[in-house]
Amino acid sequence: MSFAARMKTIVVAADLQGQSEAAIGYARKLAAGYGARVVLAHGLDPVDYVDLDAVPGRVRKAMSEEARAALDVLAGDLLREGIPSHSEIRQGAVAQMLVDIARQYEAGLIVIGTKGMSGAGPVLVGAIAEQLVRLSPCPVLAVAADWNVGEFRPTPGGPVLLAMERNEAAREAVNTAYSLAETFHRPLIVVHARGSAEATAFLNPVASRLEDFGIKPSGRFPVRFTVKDGNPVDVMEQAISQYHPSILVAGVKRASHTPGPHGTAFALLARSRVPVLCVPPEMPPVVVNQESEACSSVGVE
Repeated sequence: MSFAARMKTIVVAADLQGQSEAAIGYARKLAAGYGARVVLAHGLDPVDYVDLDAVPGRVRKAMSEEARAALDVLAGDLLREGIPSHSEIRQGAVAQMLVDIARQYEAGLIVIGTKGMSGAGPVLVGAIAEQLVRLSPCPVLAVAADWNVGEFRPTPGGPVLLAMERNEAAREAVNTAYSLAETFHRPLIVVHARGSAEATAFLNPVASRLEDFGIKPSGRFPVRFTVKDGNPVDVMEQAISQYHPSILVAGVKRASHTPGPHGTAFALLARSRVPVLCVPPEMPPVVVNQESEACSSVGVE
């Protein structure tokens, strides 16, 4: 199923401290472009309260009522713009809560806000977003609170930037980037970062072409393809500085093979100065093994 066909519902992580304003603003634009509804999701995370079960019931009720009132205001603003919207308040860890809601509503996108490039915000939310990408049935968009300010502010009509990698999510990432460029009438810039092994095998950067990735240029919008040698995160950071895109699209593997607890997705989320749309591989349909199910029903191990 195409990205556009799945974009009927967008789940947005909404907080009460204003950190999600940029995320909601970006979700609003996407919802208007694709004719999608928006589900505002707010979680009462036990990490924030040490042990949520230890909080008195009347306090939890007051917390929920405060959140409901704030979300109703946000939903009302969206409705006045013609965007169907409602809210969900759940208890539990943020990542799992968003995944559960996305599955319930068969969402085509999850949007979260970050604190921007200052302090520990990018690191913390980058880790949450990376966890989301590993678990989510749909793409995850991380929008920094300060994405639209400073020297890295996108130019009007800024292009869609696609980080082209050779992984299992490449096809979905390409389809997503093409859909965004076509829907919002933006040029598409495809950037491929060559590692040392690939650079050795193909000494001429021009030797790599879009066709090598199984894709063809579109006649509906301008497409530019460039190849740079170096670390993928460093290359994309340079590309962002050069092209001032409105969004960065990256195909992300379900499991990281990068040494350490985090992979390339985490580094992009923590360092990017523009919204990052992480696109996982398309999830295969769930197939029930009837024989195994029968065995387990009678206690066979």
